Amino acid sequence: MSHRTLPQPPHRTTRHTATPSPATAVTSAPPAATPPPSAGQLPSAGHSLSTDEPLPADHPLSTHEPLPADRPLAIDEPLSIWPGSAAPLGHDDLAVGGVPLTEVADRFGTPAYVLDEAEVRHRCRAYLRAFPGADVFYAAKAFLCRAMVHWVREEGLGLDVCSAGELELAVSSGFPPARIVLHGNAKSPADLRAALRLGVGRIVIDSTSEIARLAAAVPAGSRQKVLIRVVPGIAAGGHAKIRTGTDDQKFGLSLADGSAQHAITRVLSQPRLELVGLHCHLGSQITTVKPYLSAVRRLIGLLARIHEQHGITLPELDLGGGHGVAYQPGEPTLDLLSLGDRIRAELAGGCAASGLPVPRLAIEPGRAIAGPAGVVLYRVLSVKRTGTHTFVAVDGGMSDNPRPALYGVRYAPRLIGRRTSAAPERVTVVGRHCEAGDVLAADVRLPGDIRPGDLLAVPVAGAYHLSMASGYNLVGRPPVIAVTAGHARLLVRRESLADIQERDIGL
Repeated sequence: MSHRTLPQPPHRTTRHTATPSPATAVTSAPPAATPPPSAGQLPSAGHSLSTDEPLPADHPLSTHEPLPADRPLAIDEPLSIWPGSAAPLGHDDLAVGGVPLTEVADRFGTPAYVLDEAEVRHRCRAYLRAFPGADVFYAAKAFLCRAMVHWVREEGLGLDVCSAGELELAVSSGFPPARIVLHGNAKSPADLRAALRLGVGRIVIDSTSEIARLAAAVPAGSRQKVLIRVVPGIAAGGHAKIRTGTDDQKFGLSLADGSAQHAITRVLSQPRLELVGLHCHLGSQITTVKPYLSAVRRLIGLLARIHEQHGITLPELDLGGGHGVAYQPGEPTLDLLSLGDRIRAELAGGCAASGLPVPRLAIEPGRAIAGPAGVVLYRVLSVKRTGTHTFVAVDGGMSDNPRPALYGVRYAPRLIGRRTSAAPERVTVVGRHCEAGDVLAADVRLPGDIRPGDLLAVPVAGAYHLSMASGYNLVGRPPVIAVTAGHARLLVRRESLADIQERDIGL
């Protein structure tokens, strides 16, 4: 297998201005250059990826400044998991997308999600380069808003949605429904009606009971293209709650017990359904290639049996997503180019051995595109020292990030906006909610003089934060601010008390 070095997204040579108005760009000096990452690596942020080609004149980013094809890494190791545009400023501030994070916090308040638009776009392009000729569907469940829909469409990706809500938002934002795939282990009648009304490209069948229900809903004289979600019996993923390739969870149809084969026969008997391929999803936070290769082998075996028993050749194979990213410096990430090379080689070799044409490949990255592009900002509300423990409480918590409580995810918060010479101490960053499990970052190192009013920034916060946010304690969900080329703009406004009260219609 050959190794290729991926080019880096740009830093921006701009100047720092102190106090922007909402319409004023905020800019900062770039970090110094350091060597590129290892070949083929899809890093979690500081090693982010860009396109090999210049942007066209009408590209949304070209109106700010051109994007060169190289970008240095962050100048210190802790920035390795930050967006590639992250640059240290004076007074221990940090800029992302050319915008000082302290000024984002001052302008938009906290908690707040910050999303680096260029990082999202570069990661979309990296997937297209790593999987030439394949369909890349962005997994909307990671994070979705109207701007994200536009970015994904403009970068040439499809979209993977899981509900009528995600679907309607995408289509109403101009996304072509033919490039959308609908998932879900228990699709509601409203989900299916919306998919058929809007004309989604594919519906992934997840249970045998869904087959007749979907077929009955398809208008007479038309056919809906479908995939069968197969459970290949492969355990992969960073936590038991996010492993979906085994028979002991709710998704898909088992290969081992014959459920998948039975569903295939049932779909083929429905004239209003057109079976075009197989689908599988192994789990999330997978950082090695091996599970995907095992899945390819098992699915090729099923494709061969389908050809033998039914005399048909299915033209598509969707391997889902689950590509792991690092939440702390030094954690492993999935080698994207190696993944693409080895999957294509395994698929070509296996199909040749089985006498099958190579199906069109599809993948569904979500976290690996959105996660490393995001940062969340918090204000410290209190510092409490109890025995041997120090608790740093912030103005957010499990309502804007339930993932530490759900999966034990470990984050790496950083103090920004204040210079200190205090030695670091072990502390636990906790939220403001009435739960002992409301812990955002356990046993992390922060300066020993951490105090109320300080600003903390947490990287790798672009996926499964706002999309999983709740209304717990009625604190309101944070806003999303896009930063790029020294400009900051609001994408999703903060949920207000008025928003919450308007939904409560009274006695």
